[in-house]
Amino acid sequence: MPANAISLLSLFWTFLKVGATAFGGFMALISVVQNLVVERRRLLRQEEMLDGISLASMLPGPVAVNVVAYVGYRLRGVVGALVAATAVILPSFILITALSYVYFRWGQIPAMQKLFMGFVPAVTAIIASTAWGMSLKTIGTLREMAILFVSAFVLLNVGGFYSTVAVIVFAAVAGYWLFRADVDVPGTSADSTIGKSTGAGPKLSFLALTPIALSPFAGFPAGILAKLFLTFAGMSVMLFGGGYVFIPMIQEAVVDGQRWVTQTEFIDAIALGQVTPGPILISAAFIGYKVAGVAGAVVSTVGIFAPPAVIMLIATSMLDRVKTSKAVQAGLRGVRPAVIGMIFAAAVVIGSNANEHWLSLLIFSAALLAILRFRVEVVWIIPASGLLGLVLY
Repeated sequence: MPANAISLLSLFWTFLKVGATAFGGFMALISVVQNLVVERRRLLRQEEMLDGISLASMLPGPVAVNVVAYVGYRLRGVVGALVAATAVILPSFILITALSYVYFRWGQIPAMQKLFMGFVPAVTAIIASTAWGMSLKTIGTLREMAILFVSAFVLLNVGGFYSTVAVIVFAAVAGYWLFRADVDVPGTSADSTIGKSTGAGPKLSFLALTPIALSPFAGFPAGILAKLFLTFAGMSVMLFGGGYVFIPMIQEAVVDGQRWVTQTEFIDAIALGQVTPGPILISAAFIGYKVAGVAGAVVSTVGIFAPPAVIMLIATSMLDRVKTSKAVQAGLRGVRPAVIGMIFAAAVVIGSNANEHWLSLLIFSAALLAILRFRVEVVWIIPASGLLGLVLY
Protein backbone atom coordinates (compact mmCIF):
# COMPACT_ATOMS: atom_id res chain seq x y z
CA MET A 1 0.00 0.00 0.00
CA PRO A 2 1.42 3.43 -0.89
CA ALA A 3 2.74 5.51 2.01
CA ASN A 4 0.18 8.25 1.42
CA ALA A 5 -2.82 5.91 1.07
CA ILE A 6 -5.68 6.07 3.54
CA SER A 7 -6.26 3.06 5.79
CA LEU A 8 -9.48 1.09 5.51
CA LEU A 9 -10.41 2.09 9.07
CA SER A 10 -9.84 5.77 8.31
CA LEU A 11 -11.78 5.40 5.06
CA PHE A 12 -14.69 3.85 6.94
CA TRP A 13 -14.69 6.55 9.62
CA THR A 14 -14.47 9.36 7.04
CA PHE A 15 -17.50 8.16 5.11
CA LEU A 16 -19.40 7.24 8.25
CA LYS A 17 -19.20 10.93 9.28
CA VAL A 18 -20.27 11.97 5.79
CA GLY A 19 -23.22 9.59 5.82
CA ALA A 20 -24.33 10.82 9.25
CA THR A 21 -24.41 14.51 8.33
CA ALA A 22 -25.04 14.87 4.57
CA PHE A 23 -28.67 15.99 4.60
CA GLY A 24 -30.12 17.66 1.52
CA GLY A 25 -29.98 15.18 -1.35
CA PHE A 26 -27.34 13.58 -3.52
CA MET A 27 -25.54 16.79 -4.55
CA ALA A 28 -25.11 17.79 -0.90
CA LEU A 29 -23.53 14.43 -0.15
CA ILE A 30 -21.24 14.72 -3.17
CA SER A 31 -20.23 18.22 -2.08
CA VAL A 32 -19.30 17.00 1.39
CA VAL A 33 -17.26 14.14 -0.10
CA GLN A 34 -15.47 16.54 -2.45
CA ASN A 35 -14.64 18.90 0.41
CA LEU A 36 -13.14 16.14 2.55
CA VAL A 37 -11.40 14.01 -0.07
CA VAL A 38 -10.15 16.67 -2.48
CA GLU A 39 -9.92 19.96 -0.58
CA ARG A 40 -8.93 18.88 2.91
CA ARG A 41 -7.15 15.55 2.70
CA ARG A 42 -6.00 15.80 -0.93
CA LEU A 43 -6.51 12.10 -1.52
CA LEU A 44 -7.83 12.62 -5.05
CA ARG A 45 -7.25 15.24 -7.70
CA GLN A 46 -10.04 17.61 -8.74
CA GLU A 47 -10.13 16.06 -12.22
CA GLU A 48 -10.62 12.56 -10.84
CA MET A 49 -13.55 13.69 -8.72
CA LEU A 50 -15.24 15.41 -11.66
CA ASP A 51 -14.73 12.31 -13.82
CA GLY A 52 -16.47 10.22 -11.18
CA ILE A 53 -19.43 12.59 -10.92
CA SER A 54 -19.91 12.73 -14.70
CA LEU A 55 -19.70 8.93 -14.97
CA ALA A 56 -22.17 8.38 -12.11
CA SER A 57 -24.60 10.83 -13.71
CA MET A 58 -24.90 8.63 -16.79
CA LEU A 59 -25.17 5.22 -15.09
CA PRO A 60 -28.10 3.62 -13.24
CA GLY A 61 -28.51 3.86 -9.52
CA PRO A 62 -28.19 6.54 -6.84
CA VAL A 63 -25.59 9.06 -8.06
CA ALA A 64 -24.18 9.91 -4.62
CA VAL A 65 -23.56 6.30 -3.55
CA ASN A 66 -22.03 5.52 -6.94
CA VAL A 67 -19.66 8.48 -6.53
CA VAL A 68 -18.71 7.26 -3.06
CA ALA A 69 -18.02 3.77 -4.44
CA TYR A 70 -15.90 5.40 -7.15
CA VAL A 71 -13.88 7.36 -4.57
CA GLY A 72 -13.38 4.25 -2.43
CA TYR A 73 -12.20 2.34 -5.49
CA ARG A 74 -9.74 5.09 -6.39
CA LEU A 75 -8.31 5.08 -2.88
CA ARG A 76 -8.24 1.39 -1.95
CA GLY A 77 -9.51 -0.68 -4.86
CA VAL A 78 -12.59 -2.92 -4.68
CA VAL A 79 -12.36 -3.35 -0.89
CA GLY A 80 -12.18 0.43 -0.52
CA ALA A 81 -15.31 0.81 -2.64
CA LEU A 82 -17.17 -1.67 -0.42
CA VAL A 83 -15.98 0.00 2.79
CA ALA A 84 -16.80 3.55 1.63
CA ALA A 85 -20.25 2.70 0.26
CA THR A 86 -21.18 0.69 3.35
CA ALA A 87 -20.03 3.44 5.71
CA VAL A 88 -21.93 6.21 3.91
CA ILE A 89 -25.19 4.21 3.86
CA LEU A 90 -24.94 2.83 7.41
CA PRO A 91 -26.13 5.90 9.39
CA SER A 92 -29.23 6.32 7.21
CA PHE A 93 -29.92 2.59 7.38
CA ILE A 94 -29.73 2.54 11.17
CA LEU A 95 -31.90 5.64 11.46
CA ILE A 96 -34.62 4.50 9.07
CA THR A 97 -34.69 1.02 10.63
CA ALA A 98 -35.20 2.60 14.05
CA LEU A 99 -37.89 4.93 12.66
CA SER A 100 -39.56 1.94 10.97
CA TYR A 101 -39.74 0.18 14.34
CA VAL A 102 -41.31 3.28 15.89
CA TYR A 103 -43.69 3.69 12.95
CA PHE A 104 -45.01 0.14 12.94
CA ARG A 105 -45.28 0.10 16.73
CA TRP A 106 -46.93 3.49 17.30
CA GLY A 107 -47.78 4.75 13.81
CA GLN A 108 -46.08 8.14 14.17
CA ILE A 109 -43.37 10.02 12.26
CA PRO A 110 -41.14 12.39 14.26
CA ALA A 111 -41.67 16.08 13.47
CA MET A 112 -38.66 17.34 11.49
CA GLN A 113 -39.94 20.46 9.74
CA LYS A 114 -38.04 23.11 11.71
CA LEU A 115 -34.86 21.07 11.56
CA PHE A 116 -35.04 20.98 7.78
CA MET A 117 -35.79 24.70 7.59
CA GLY A 118 -32.26 25.14 8.91
CA PHE A 119 -30.77 22.42 6.70
CA VAL A 120 -31.82 23.87 3.33
CA PRO A 121 -29.88 27.17 3.34
CA ALA A 122 -26.80 25.42 4.77
CA VAL A 123 -26.94 22.75 2.06
CA THR A 124 -27.24 25.51 -0.54
CA ALA A 125 -24.11 27.17 0.83
CA ILE A 126 -22.17 23.89 0.81
CA ILE A 127 -23.08 23.10 -2.80
CA ALA A 128 -22.38 26.67 -3.98
CA SER A 129 -18.98 26.75 -2.24
CA THR A 130 -18.08 23.39 -3.77
CA ALA A 131 -18.95 24.57 -7.27
CA TRP A 132 -17.02 27.80 -6.71
CA GLY A 133 -13.91 25.95 -5.50
CA MET A 134 -14.06 23.54 -8.43
CA SER A 135 -14.46 26.36 -10.93
CA LEU A 136 -11.38 28.19 -9.60
CA LYS A 137 -9.26 25.10 -10.24
CA THR A 138 -10.88 23.87 -13.46
CA ILE A 139 -12.09 26.87 -15.47
CA GLY A 140 -9.10 28.42 -17.23
CA THR A 141 -10.48 29.67 -20.53
CA LEU A 142 -13.57 31.37 -21.93
CA ARG A 143 -14.41 28.13 -23.74
CA GLU A 144 -14.69 26.25 -20.45
CA MET A 145 -16.68 29.11 -18.95
CA ALA A 146 -19.11 28.95 -21.86
CA ILE A 147 -19.64 25.21 -21.37
CA LEU A 148 -20.29 25.82 -17.65
CA PHE A 149 -22.96 28.47 -18.36
CA VAL A 150 -24.68 26.39 -21.04
CA SER A 151 -24.80 23.39 -18.68
CA ALA A 152 -26.29 25.42 -15.82
CA PHE A 153 -28.80 27.11 -18.13
CA VAL A 154 -30.08 23.81 -19.57
CA LEU A 155 -30.38 22.15 -16.16
CA LEU A 156 -32.25 25.13 -14.69
CA ASN A 157 -34.63 25.64 -17.60
CA VAL A 158 -35.18 22.08 -18.85
CA GLY A 159 -33.96 19.65 -16.20
CA GLY A 160 -34.47 15.90 -15.98
CA PHE A 161 -32.27 12.89 -16.62
CA TYR A 162 -32.27 13.14 -20.41
CA SER A 163 -31.16 16.76 -20.22
CA THR A 164 -28.31 15.73 -17.93
CA VAL A 165 -27.14 13.06 -20.36
CA ALA A 166 -27.51 15.46 -23.31
CA VAL A 167 -25.41 18.09 -21.50
CA ILE A 168 -22.63 15.58 -20.77
CA VAL A 169 -22.61 14.25 -24.34
CA PHE A 170 -22.63 17.79 -25.77
CA ALA A 171 -19.80 18.81 -23.44
CA ALA A 172 -17.73 15.76 -24.40
CA VAL A 173 -18.15 16.49 -28.12
CA ALA A 174 -17.43 20.19 -27.56
CA GLY A 175 -14.37 19.30 -25.53
CA TYR A 176 -13.07 17.08 -28.31
CA TRP A 177 -13.34 19.86 -30.91
CA LEU A 178 -12.20 22.69 -28.65
CA PHE A 179 -9.37 21.13 -26.67
CA ARG A 180 -7.88 18.25 -28.68
CA ALA A 181 -5.01 20.44 -29.86
CA ASP A 182 -4.19 21.46 -26.26
CA VAL A 183 -4.19 18.02 -24.65
CA ASP A 184 -0.88 16.54 -23.57
CA VAL A 185 -1.47 12.90 -22.64
CA PRO A 186 0.99 11.62 -20.04
CA GLY A 187 2.45 8.15 -20.19
CA THR A 188 0.59 5.38 -18.44
CA SER A 189 1.55 4.44 -14.91
CA ALA A 190 0.04 2.62 -11.99
CA ASP A 191 -2.37 4.75 -10.07
CA SER A 192 -0.66 5.42 -6.78
CA THR A 193 -3.91 6.21 -5.01
CA ILE A 194 -5.30 2.71 -5.31
CA GLY A 195 -4.09 0.42 -2.55
CA LYS A 196 -3.03 -3.08 -3.52
CA SER A 197 -2.67 -4.52 -0.06
CA THR A 198 -4.32 -7.91 0.40
CA GLY A 199 -3.34 -8.58 3.99
CA ALA A 200 -5.13 -11.20 6.04
CA GLY A 201 -6.39 -8.74 8.66
CA PRO A 202 -9.62 -7.64 6.92
CA LYS A 203 -10.37 -11.21 5.81
CA LEU A 204 -9.98 -12.61 9.32
CA SER A 205 -12.06 -9.80 10.78
CA PHE A 206 -14.80 -10.47 8.26
CA LEU A 207 -14.82 -14.20 9.06
CA ALA A 208 -14.98 -13.47 12.77
CA LEU A 209 -17.96 -11.15 12.31
CA THR A 210 -19.86 -13.39 9.88
CA PRO A 211 -21.99 -15.20 12.53
CA ILE A 212 -23.00 -11.82 14.01
CA ALA A 213 -23.74 -10.35 10.60
CA LEU A 214 -25.91 -13.32 9.62
CA SER A 215 -27.85 -13.53 12.90
CA PRO A 216 -30.76 -11.27 11.80
CA PHE A 217 -31.48 -13.65 8.91
CA ALA A 218 -31.97 -16.73 11.05
CA GLY A 219 -35.70 -16.37 11.68
CA PHE A 220 -36.93 -15.82 8.11
CA PRO A 221 -37.33 -18.22 5.18
CA ALA A 222 -34.76 -17.74 2.44
CA GLY A 223 -37.49 -17.41 -0.19
CA ILE A 224 -38.90 -14.09 1.03
CA LEU A 225 -35.43 -12.61 1.53
CA ALA A 226 -34.39 -13.69 -1.96
CA LYS A 227 -37.58 -12.18 -3.38
CA LEU A 228 -36.88 -8.88 -1.64
CA PHE A 229 -33.32 -8.81 -2.94
CA LEU A 230 -34.23 -9.71 -6.53
CA THR A 231 -37.08 -7.20 -6.63
CA PHE A 232 -34.97 -4.27 -5.49
CA ALA A 233 -31.87 -5.35 -7.39
CA GLY A 234 -33.87 -5.67 -10.61
CA MET A 235 -35.31 -2.19 -10.22
CA SER A 236 -31.97 -0.63 -9.23
CA VAL A 237 -30.34 -1.30 -12.61
CA MET A 238 -33.24 0.44 -14.34
CA LEU A 239 -32.98 3.57 -12.20
CA PHE A 240 -31.82 6.53 -14.26
CA GLY A 241 -32.25 10.13 -13.21
CA GLY A 242 -32.24 10.03 -9.42
CA GLY A 243 -34.37 8.70 -6.59
CA TYR A 244 -37.49 10.77 -7.31
CA VAL A 245 -37.73 9.29 -10.80
CA PHE A 246 -37.66 5.89 -9.14
CA ILE A 247 -40.69 6.48 -6.90
CA PRO A 248 -43.40 5.48 -9.45
CA MET A 249 -41.52 2.28 -10.34
CA ILE A 250 -41.07 1.16 -6.75
CA GLN A 251 -44.66 2.06 -5.94
CA GLU A 252 -45.91 -0.16 -8.78
CA ALA A 253 -43.77 -3.06 -7.57
CA VAL A 254 -44.25 -2.99 -3.81
CA VAL A 255 -47.79 -1.55 -3.49
CA ASP A 256 -49.70 -2.76 -6.55
CA GLY A 257 -47.59 -5.80 -7.42
CA GLN A 258 -46.26 -7.52 -4.30
CA ARG A 259 -48.63 -5.73 -1.87
CA TRP A 260 -45.86 -5.57 0.70
CA VAL A 261 -47.01 -2.15 1.94
CA THR A 262 -50.16 -0.06 1.63
CA GLN A 263 -50.30 3.18 -0.33
CA THR A 264 -50.22 5.17 2.92
CA GLU A 265 -47.24 3.20 4.22
CA PHE A 266 -45.40 3.75 0.94
CA ILE A 267 -45.89 7.53 1.14
CA ASP A 268 -44.66 7.46 4.73
CA ALA A 269 -41.65 5.39 3.63
CA ILE A 270 -40.68 8.13 1.16
CA ALA A 271 -41.16 10.75 3.87
CA LEU A 272 -38.93 8.83 6.27
CA GLY A 273 -36.33 8.47 3.53
CA GLN A 274 -36.26 12.25 3.23
CA VAL A 275 -35.62 12.85 6.94
CA THR A 276 -32.51 10.66 6.93
CA PRO A 277 -29.14 12.11 5.88
CA GLY A 278 -28.64 9.60 3.08
CA PRO A 279 -30.19 8.97 -0.35
CA ILE A 280 -33.96 8.77 -0.64
CA LEU A 281 -33.67 5.17 -1.87
CA ILE A 282 -32.93 4.15 1.71
CA SER A 283 -36.74 3.98 1.85
CA ALA A 284 -36.25 0.42 0.56
CA ALA A 285 -35.14 -0.50 4.09
CA PHE A 286 -38.53 0.59 5.46
CA ILE A 287 -40.32 -1.73 3.03
CA GLY A 288 -37.94 -4.59 3.75
CA TYR A 289 -38.46 -4.09 7.48
CA LYS A 290 -42.24 -4.32 7.06
CA VAL A 291 -41.85 -7.63 5.20
CA ALA A 292 -39.09 -9.39 7.14
CA GLY A 293 -37.83 -7.24 10.00
CA VAL A 294 -34.16 -6.23 10.22
CA ALA A 295 -33.15 -9.01 7.83
CA GLY A 296 -35.56 -7.70 5.22
CA ALA A 297 -34.25 -4.17 5.70
CA VAL A 298 -30.66 -5.36 5.17
CA VAL A 299 -31.49 -7.40 2.07
CA SER A 300 -33.56 -4.64 0.48
CA THR A 301 -30.83 -2.08 1.11
CA VAL A 302 -28.15 -4.28 -0.41
CA GLY A 303 -30.41 -4.97 -3.38
CA ILE A 304 -31.09 -1.31 -4.13
CA PHE A 305 -27.48 -0.09 -3.81
CA ALA A 306 -25.10 -2.94 -4.68
CA PRO A 307 -25.84 -3.68 -8.38
CA PRO A 308 -25.47 -0.04 -9.58
CA ALA A 309 -22.24 0.26 -7.56
CA VAL A 310 -20.84 -2.82 -9.31
CA ILE A 311 -21.74 -1.31 -12.70
CA MET A 312 -20.02 1.92 -11.60
CA LEU A 313 -16.78 0.08 -10.76
CA ILE A 314 -16.79 -1.78 -14.08
CA ALA A 315 -17.32 1.50 -15.94
CA THR A 316 -14.52 3.13 -13.94
CA SER A 317 -12.15 0.31 -14.86
CA MET A 318 -13.05 0.73 -18.53
CA LEU A 319 -12.54 4.50 -18.26
CA ASP A 320 -9.07 3.94 -16.80
CA ARG A 321 -8.11 1.89 -19.86
CA VAL A 322 -9.08 4.57 -22.37
CA LYS A 323 -8.11 7.73 -20.47
CA THR A 324 -4.67 7.78 -22.12
CA SER A 325 -6.42 8.52 -25.43
CA LYS A 326 -5.99 12.13 -26.54
CA ALA A 327 -9.60 12.22 -27.75
CA VAL A 328 -10.92 10.97 -24.40
CA GLN A 329 -8.81 13.49 -22.48
CA ALA A 330 -10.11 16.33 -24.66
CA GLY A 331 -13.70 15.12 -24.16
CA LEU A 332 -13.23 14.96 -20.39
CA ARG A 333 -11.87 18.49 -20.39
CA GLY A 334 -15.20 19.56 -21.87
CA VAL A 335 -17.25 17.45 -19.46
CA ARG A 336 -15.63 18.79 -16.29
CA PRO A 337 -16.89 22.40 -16.60
CA ALA A 338 -20.32 21.01 -17.56
CA VAL A 339 -20.41 19.06 -14.28
CA ILE A 340 -19.51 22.22 -12.36
CA GLY A 341 -22.38 24.00 -14.12
CA MET A 342 -24.69 21.19 -13.02
CA ILE A 343 -23.53 21.68 -9.41
CA PHE A 344 -24.19 25.43 -9.58
CA ALA A 345 -27.66 24.64 -10.95
CA ALA A 346 -28.29 22.25 -8.05
CA ALA A 347 -27.43 25.02 -5.57
CA VAL A 348 -29.98 27.33 -7.22
CA VAL A 349 -32.72 24.67 -7.21
CA ILE A 350 -32.16 23.72 -3.58
CA GLY A 351 -31.87 27.35 -2.51
CA SER A 352 -35.22 28.14 -4.11
CA ASN A 353 -36.81 25.68 -1.66
CA ALA A 354 -35.52 27.56 1.39
CA ASN A 355 -38.03 29.19 3.68
CA GLU A 356 -38.54 32.87 2.75
CA HIS A 357 -37.29 34.26 6.02
CA TRP A 358 -34.35 36.42 7.07
CA LEU A 359 -33.04 33.49 9.11
CA SER A 360 -32.55 31.49 5.91
CA LEU A 361 -30.31 34.24 4.51
CA LEU A 362 -28.46 34.45 7.82
CA ILE A 363 -27.82 30.67 7.93
CA PHE A 364 -26.76 30.65 4.27
CA SER A 365 -24.32 33.54 4.78
CA ALA A 366 -22.90 32.10 8.00
CA ALA A 367 -22.40 28.69 6.43
CA LEU A 368 -20.72 30.18 3.35
CA LEU A 369 -18.41 32.30 5.52
CA ALA A 370 -17.53 29.35 7.74
CA ILE A 371 -16.60 27.22 4.73
CA LEU A 372 -14.76 29.75 2.55
CA ARG A 373 -13.15 31.99 5.18
CA PHE A 374 -12.63 29.77 8.23
CA ARG A 375 -12.49 26.40 6.40
CA VAL A 376 -14.84 24.71 8.87
CA GLU A 377 -15.46 21.06 7.98
CA VAL A 378 -18.76 20.80 6.18
CA VAL A 379 -19.77 17.72 8.17
CA TRP A 380 -20.38 20.12 11.09
CA ILE A 381 -22.17 22.81 9.11
CA ILE A 382 -25.40 20.95 8.42
CA PRO A 383 -26.17 19.62 11.93
CA ALA A 384 -25.32 23.04 13.42
CA SER A 385 -27.66 24.72 10.94
CA GLY A 386 -30.40 22.22 11.69
CA LEU A 387 -30.16 23.00 15.39
CA LEU A 388 -30.33 26.73 14.61
CA GLY A 389 -33.48 26.09 12.59
CA LEU A 390 -34.97 24.04 15.42
CA VAL A 391 -34.29 26.80 17.98
CA LEU A 392 -34.88 29.99 16.00
CA TYR A 393 -37.70 29.29 13.52
